[in-house]
Parts: sequence; structure tokens; C-alpha cells
Amino acid sequence: MHNIKILFFIFVTFSFVAQRKPEAFKKGSFYFYWGWNRAFYSPSTIHFSGNNYDFQLYDVVAVDRQSPFNAELYFTPNKMTIPQYNARIGYYFKHDLQISLGVDHMKYVMLHDQPSTINGYIYNSNTSYDGVYVNEPITIAQDFLKFEHTDGLNYINAELRKSKRVLGVKHFQSTFLFGGGVGMLLPKTNTTLLANPRYDAFHLAGYGVNGVMSLQLNFFKYFFVQGEAKMGFIHMPDIRTTMNASDRASQMFLYNQFNVNFGVQFSLIKYSEAKIPKLPAD
Repeated sequence: MHNIKILFFIFVTFSFVAQRKPEAFKKGSFYFYWGWNRAFYSPSTIHFSGNNYDFQLYDVVAVDRQSPFNAELYFTPNKMTIPQYNARIGYYFKHDLQISLGVDHMKYVMLHDQPSTINGYIYNSNTSYDGVYVNEPITIAQDFLKFEHTDGLNYINAELRKSKRVLGVKHFQSTFLFGGGVGMLLPKTNTTLLANPRYDAFHLAGYGVNGVMSLQLNFFKYFFVQGEAKMGFIHMPDIRTTMNASDRASQMFLYNQFNVNFGVQFSLIKYSEAKIPKLPAD
């Protein structure tokens, strides 16, 4: 009998939820969020080319570089872009569909002194690395290469997401979102290659595509906290590496990104109860 009462309570609760109006994602609503991320990258092959070298490094490993938490760093307006962050503005053009534009500011740091394999040639570099290489093992020492997208690996992208309400009670709603996006990479690449001076500048380097799913917790219709998981592919065929414009690098890799975002939303359209469509219960 006790189990029957529990099942009856669950049925009544979800029946009530299914009949509530979609307050958190109405057509005509705008939202903005800001948050922080951790990112993970697959190993990649990096191709370097210039006037006196052309070589590839295989299975290069890199990590992100999220700043340790410090309230002043994370919440001071002139410092809050230093950590790895996510910012996005979006618009619901239908009651459960949104389009958005955002930037995922990740950081990509090649590990120093890691083993790799090199194939290609280097000459007249004024270093001990001159030579012809045919799939030879190498340790990527700092006097050979420093390679980072640390200010950062900036993925500027547009996304289409669909919303589906999970639970709704007074002043509270949880929403599941899923979708995908496409965008461009504008990294600021910090590179020291062979005997060349350090280079560190923004440059449009390539493109990316991604899928995303998230769980959003809405409070009092205007505020939300959102956890996101992203998976994507990045291809950068045109990375600047030195002050010489002819020196380039290229790479492609997969990434996973996990985010926590805090946002606000508001509607520019005022709806009456009769005009708000009911969402399907399933």
C-alpha cells in the first residue's frame, strides 16, 4: 500500500509539471551567461613549415591551464577574462528552440620535454636541430619548441539548441538542452620555435564544430545555473608561429569541455496564459 501511494504521488507530480507553461524558455526570450570551463584535448600531429624547415611532430600532448580560484581574479571586471571562460548571448525564436553566439576561451599548452616522433628537415637554424628526420624519436625540449594557445584557444561560435523541460515547480524549473554549433578559431599563440624570437599575437587560424548538452536550473524565471558538456573538432590550418609571415603551423584535434555557467534571461514579448502553448508531456 505504501508503494502505491508513492507511485500515485509521482504520477500526480509529473502530471502537474507537464501542464505548466514554459516560463524559462518562451519565444522572444533573450539570455546571457558567463561561466568557466575545463578542457581536454586529444593528441595531435603538428606541421611546422618555413623558409628553412618543414617538419611534423606526431602524437603531441597538450593540456588546458585553468587559473586557480581567486575571488578577485574571477570576479573583478578587468581580470575576469584571464581564467578559462565561456560567454554566450542567445534568443528563443521558438518556444523550445534557441540560437546563440558565444566564445569559449580555452587554453592549450603543449607539454614540455615530452617524447614524440619527427619527420622532415631543418637547416640553417643556428641550433643543434639541423638535419633530415625520417620518423625519428625526439624529446620536445624548450630550446626546440614552446607552443601554446594561452590567451587563448578562442572558439567563437554560433549554436542551435533545443530545450526540453525536465521538472517545474513554483519559482523553479529544470531544463535539458542539446544541440550543436560551428565557428572560427582566433587563437593568441605563444610560440618560441628554434632560434626565432618569441611570437604571441591573435590570428584567425581555422574553424571548429561542436555538439553540446546541458542541464539548466532556473530560479524565479530570470536567473539560472547551467552545467554543460561539449565535444568538438578543431582544425587550424593557418597558425602563426614567428615574426616571419611565411612561418606557419597546422594541427587538428578533438576536445571535451565541461562548463559551469551563471546567467540571466528576460522576455521582450508579454504572453497571456491563453497564448502560451502547452509543451508535450514527454
